[in-house]
Amino acid sequence: MQDWKLLPYFLAAVRGGSLRAAAEQTDATHATVRRQLEALEDSYGVKLFRRGQDGLHLTAAGKTLLPAAVEAEQVILRGRHGVQGKDREARGTVRLSMDPMTAHFLMAPILAEFSALYPDISLEIRLGFQVDHLSKLETDVSIRHAADPMENVVARKLFPLGIAIMAARRYIDAELPKAGKGGEGLSWIGYGPAPEMQRWIAHAPFPKAQIRHQVEDPEMHMHMVRAGMGMSFLALWTQSVFPELQRVPGTEVDYSRSTWLLLHEDLRHVARVRVLVDFIADALRQRRAEISGL
Repeated sequence: MQDWKLLPYFLAAVRGGSLRAAAEQTDATHATVRRQLEALEDSYGVKLFRRGQDGLHLTAAGKTLLPAAVEAEQVILRGRHGVQGKDREARGTVRLSMDPMTAHFLMAPILAEFSALYPDISLEIRLGFQVDHLSKLETDVSIRHAADPMENVVARKLFPLGIAIMAARRYIDAELPKAGKGGEGLSWIGYGPAPEMQRWIAHAPFPKAQIRHQVEDPEMHMHMVRAGMGMSFLALWTQSVFPELQRVPGTEVDYSRSTWLLLHEDLRHVARVRVLVDFIADALRQRRAEISGL
């Protein structure tokens, strides 16, 4: 059925919210995405999207199709991963590096599923906020959240990473209504001397809020915010893991960083590396909405 070829463009348009974003996800042109969506709409005889100045919005028919399209995608991915898991060349060790926050709260279940499908592949995982250099063979694959990967390696850009001013719901309910002009009476949890974070705080809507606590570790930030100790800049996906977290009302989301998958040029055709990168990319793209907020 032609639907199977067209549904990935439909899902990319839903997740991206625009033809441009869908084109980036599918490695296609803007015109190709538009053509494929129109073909899908013609095949069903209905309009799936309403096009507005702020992007694409699902119609009632589109909303009806969406759950079935997601289910079809998952079936295809499970089948592909199962077949790839039988690849006898997919064996050995892959060195994978990422930051602890991503590892603990996003990647652990994804890597568990990968490990079950590929029993002959072992993972050597390095956690840290320092950059392991692929060009110097310090790692094989790296997951990074950055504006630019800054290395001459094979880089797969997945999607923008949403970062926002977050606080515990109870902190927002108790402290925000009585805050003075410019956030007087509110508290920041600062990142110490990190220049980027200092700039973010300086340009936030709360210039009179006090930087009361300082800690460089982002995971500790998250736990302090959860405990109601103040506000901080955290990834939007943290609220999907910890529902007590909420973006502070009236604040914007920063999309200057993106989530990247990086690997060394010499390893792009190595079976064990290829299947790991493809698996991680598929798994994270399925969670795009909660990670990026788009």
